[in-house]
Amino acid sequence: MMTTSTGQQPPTDGPAADRPADGPTDGLVGGVDAAGAAAGYRPRRTLPIRAEWRRQAARRRTQLALAFMVILPLIILIAFEFDSQDDDNGGGEFGSLIDLATAGGLNFALFSIFVSASFLLVVVVALFFGDTVASEASWGSLRYLLAVPVPRARLLAVKLIVAAAYSGLALVLLAGTALLVGTLRYGWEPLQSTVAAQIPAGEGLLRLLGILGYLSVVLLIVAGLAFLLSVTTDAALGAVGGAVLLWILSSILDQITALGVLRDFLPTHYSTAWLGLLSTPMQTDDLVKGAISALSYATAFWGLAFWRFTRKDVTS
Repeated sequence: MMTTSTGQQPPTDGPAADRPADGPTDGLVGGVDAAGAAAGYRPRRTLPIRAEWRRQAARRRTQLALAFMVILPLIILIAFEFDSQDDDNGGGEFGSLIDLATAGGLNFALFSIFVSASFLLVVVVALFFGDTVASEASWGSLRYLLAVPVPRARLLAVKLIVAAAYSGLALVLLAGTALLVGTLRYGWEPLQSTVAAQIPAGEGLLRLLGILGYLSVVLLIVAGLAFLLSVTTDAALGAVGGAVLLWILSSILDQITALGVLRDFLPTHYSTAWLGLLSTPMQTDDLVKGAISALSYATAFWGLAFWRFTRKDVTS
C-alpha cells in the first residue's frame, strides 16, 4: 500500500482525494472557476465609474455643454448692460422683467434659471443621457465593452450614474455662475418676485436651492426618456432629439385646456410648479405632485431601458 513520506496513508475518498498533489486550486480548473468565469474576474471591477467619468470628460460635447453653462449667465449680463443704455428698449413688460432680474444677485440667478429651464436644460440633460449607450453603438465599441465582459446591467448603471453626475454639474454651474456674477454686479439683495413680497437674502438662497432641487427631479423625466431611447437606437442624435421633441409635444398638449384632467398626467404638467416656492406663503401642493409624477415616469423609463437592453442582440 502506498504511503506518504511521513508514513501516513493518503486519503482514498473525500475532498482531499480530489486535490492535486501540489496544493489547492480554490475551485479553478484550467484558469476557469466553477461558474465558468476566468480566474480573477470580478464583475464589479469592470468599467469603474471613475474611468467612465474620465472618458466622458474628454469628449468635446461634454466640455462644450459645461462651458456653455458658464458662458450663458455672462451673455445675459452683457445683454442687460446694453439694454440699460437704451431707454426705448427697456420699457413695458420686458423692461419691468429686466428691472426685476437686475435687483440683485439672487434675482439674476433666478432669471437665468427661468429662461433656461424650459428648453436649454432639457437639451443638456437629454444630451448627457441620450448619448450614453447610443454613441457606443454608433462607434462600434459597445460589443467590445460587453465582450470584456462588462455585465449589461452594470454597463447601464455606470452610464446612468455618470450622466446624472454631469447633468447635476451643469445645473450647478449655471446657477452658481449666475449667482456669482449677479452678486458682483448687482449686489447681495433680497429676492423679489411678482407673486410675493421681498424675501430676505438668506431665505431667498434656500428657496433658490429648493428650486434647483425640484428642477433636478423634474428633469429626471427627460433623463429617463433619453436613456430609454439611447438603448433602443444606434443613433445618438435620434435619442437626444427624440427626447427633446417628446418633451416639447407634451408641453404643447398641456396648453390645450380641452384635454381637461388628462393634462395632469402629462410629463410636463408640473414642470413649472417650482414657481410656488416664490409665493408668500409657499405653495407646495403642486411640488409634491410634480415630484411624484417625475419619479414615477423616470422609474418606468429606466426600468424599460434595463429590460430592453438586457434582452436585445448587440451587433454594433
